[in-house]
Amino acid sequence: MATTPMVPPNQAAAGNPNFDGVAPPPMAAPPPPGTDMTRICFRDQLWLNTYPLDRNLVFDYFALSQFYDYTCNNEQLRLRSIHPLDHSQLLKMTGIEYVLSEVTEPHLFVIRKQKRDGPEKVTPMLTYYVLDGSIYQAPQLCNVFAARVGRALYHISKAFTTAASKLEKIGFVDVENENTAPESKVTKETIDFKELKRLDHILASMQRKLPPAPPPPPFPEGYTPPTAEGEKSFENQQAEAQPPVDPIIDQGPSKRRKF
Repeated sequence: MATTPMVPPNQAAAGNPNFDGVAPPPMAAPPPPGTDMTRICFRDQLWLNTYPLDRNLVFDYFALSQFYDYTCNNEQLRLRSIHPLDHSQLLKMTGIEYVLSEVTEPHLFVIRKQKRDGPEKVTPMLTYYVLDGSIYQAPQLCNVFAARVGRALYHISKAFTTAASKLEKIGFVDVENENTAPESKVTKETIDFKELKRLDHILASMQRKLPPAPPPPPFPEGYTPPTAEGEKSFENQQAEAQPPVDPIIDQGPSKRRKF
């Protein structure tokens, strides 16, 4: 004997629109996507196995991702059965829209999100790209510069730290250690030849980038720089000019004998 299934309590309270004549509540639109979604990747392998990914269907595939804003002008064109990337229709509208900027079928599609205030006034907002079926958000240019500069500063700081630890200190005298002169134990350190070669390569490249040392300034007119032979002859002349010493006269005052 067949039995009639019981209606769940939540459906009984809400009522059946087919029998009660009550229209179902409208579905709420998903929230707009965030501005920084660079860590998110979207890929629908089932859709890719069913439809070809080309310039005509790439926007339908992009609309499945969490990057899509349902309040855009392209969605209004889709509801009117117009191709969402029809440029002539988008020129007549104002608001947020998506345009296909670069295409390399079937591997790369670049989609730009922009705000249109008029037929000729457009403000770019974000950029997305579809690479081999995976959708990503392109990072902003300021974030790329900040990351590259931070990485370069880190490597430069690390290079100077390594150079300061490997090079000998020139012109440094520790007075306290010099007075006490304790017997310091010599610790043996293993030398990493790869690190040493890398450091030599860095220093050589920096030396090549520096300009050469300027030449010394010229001597004034009429001045002849002294040479080693001239200095020796001057010393010999001074030695010859001194009178010879008499060993008898130069013995001091004479002494008388006492009787």
